[in-house]
Amino acid sequence: MMKKNFTVKTKYGSFVCIFEPEEDMGGYMAEARGVRGAVSWGGTLREAKHKIVEAIEGAIEASIVVKAERDGIVLIKDRKRPILIA
Repeated sequence: MMKKNFTVKTKYGSFVCIFEPEEDMGGYMAEARGVRGAVSWGGTLREAKHKIVEAIEGAIEASIVVKAERDGIVLIKDRKRPILIA
């Protein structure tokens, strides 16, 4: 089965993503080029596109929090809940 490339739009811009049919589970695996950790799966191509947008936005937001913690802007006492310091 063939891989397909599509550009998806997110609130952080547009990203080229690779969609590949998943033989074992069915549906499509999705991966965003250039966004570390942005991988997802959907039962249909449409669902996979929607979920990769969420994965891209989540990966970008997580990297922002990590940088803010490193810079001393955010202190994470309990890894389950970030605590913002103004």
